[in-house]
Amino acid sequence: MKNLYLLRHAKSSWDDPSLSDSERPLNARGRRDAPRMGAALGARLAPMTFHVSPAERAQQTFAALPQSWAGLEVQHGITTPTLYTFHYREVLRWIAAQSDDADRLALVGHNPALTELVNFFVGPGTLANLPTAGWAELSIPIDEWSQAPDAKGEGELVDHLFPKSLVLSDGGH
Repeated sequence: MKNLYLLRHAKSSWDDPSLSDSERPLNARGRRDAPRMGAALGARLAPMTFHVSPAERAQQTFAALPQSWAGLEVQHGITTPTLYTFHYREVLRWIAAQSDDADRLALVGHNPALTELVNFFVGPGTLANLPTAGWAELSIPIDEWSQAPDAKGEGELVDHLFPKSLVLSDGGH
């Protein structure tokens, strides 16, 4: 059994049209949501290594997690150029190439790739959209990551957490 943890980058800014897509930083909502997600995730999960898209918004999202996730350190983030993609098949190929020493992989990446990856593993329509700063935990019945491409529809969405649910749980602030 392998576990896959997916975190979409927090909300990014479109304020500066001179920036390339990969250079766009987080906006105010993204800077607020990322550490709040770190606190919520850190309350129930041990620190783990994250593979992070090199896009500025993904890097800033990961950098905000340790602010409120006890034990998670900046060095737990590994910049992984392959994850700067919007195509789930590219992410799936990257997953399939990972070492079997790890029973879990955690990624910070982009849509539509992450939403489509959830639907690939669990089944069509499982998740309409992984929102910005949204988290999905998948359990996949494989022994080796190389088997991931053959596990279509065999996974389970074990849990998910979206910033909107945090807003509701703390009185709307």
